[in-house]
Amino acid sequence: MKMYEKAPAKINLMLDVLHKRPDGFHEVEMIMTMVDLADRLELSELPRDSIIISSQAGYIPLDEKNLAFQAARLIKDRYDVKSGVHIHLDKRIPVAAGLAGGSSDAAATLRGLNRLWRLGIPAEELLELGAELGSDVPFCITGGTALATGRGEKLTPIGSPPQCWVVLAKPPINVSTAEVYGRLRSSSITVHPSSRLMREAIEDGDFQGVCDRLGNVLEDVTLKLYPEVQQLKEAMIKLGADGVLMSGSGPTVFGLVSKQSKVARIYNGLRGFCKEVYAVRMLT
Repeated sequence: MKMYEKAPAKINLMLDVLHKRPDGFHEVEMIMTMVDLADRLELSELPRDSIIISSQAGYIPLDEKNLAFQAARLIKDRYDVKSGVHIHLDKRIPVAAGLAGGSSDAAATLRGLNRLWRLGIPAEELLELGAELGSDVPFCITGGTALATGRGEKLTPIGSPPQCWVVLAKPPINVSTAEVYGRLRSSSITVHPSSRLMREAIEDGDFQGVCDRLGNVLEDVTLKLYPEVQQLKEAMIKLGADGVLMSGSGPTVFGLVSKQSKVARIYNGLRGFCKEVYAVRMLT
């Protein structure tokens, strides 16, 4: 038997860090949504008790370092599943890009194995499993648009943002989320984006309001470490994107674009800066 799962990328419309917690994580407040750039997973049951990961991409780990592998092992151990699984990852989301590609793969693995092995795991329990794997995994399980608090695992669903084009561009560098958070000093953050105002703009269907309220406090760290991310942001603004922000800890920068006539110009202009450029729609 085979199961297929789609694993979409996420972007942060706003990301604020409130303080560092005693457990070493940061208390965050984020509004996240998903875009139509996705990995695709094929899950096939194996008669032997093993986990096999394969991919057409030559740049990702295929062992226990892979979050999809960790998700499969977690669900096997927790529910005493003796069957094995072969997971083929058709990678489309850039790696180490701030788009939660690995987290979305893990989420898709949990959803897919719940169906493949007919485990009947309730939604709330699936979210708890996801939180054990990573802060973004619960959101990637539910999808949609949500306010995320805690370390990112506490989710409040909200309405969909106004439909628009999203142009994503990733410079040819990888950014370590752990390093960015490690260098962040939450006490030195002077301007905090507002989740309340962003949520109001989304619920009012106010596209310009969404663009005006984009904000990510991690830019203060990543843009200093990697000037090319700053250059990419400036290029996207000059090319005419309506709202521009770095997603997550970077280095991917996205631009919200209301008019399709602008998309090709922005896309072609950014190809001069980097090869990994995508023009997609929001998933609503």
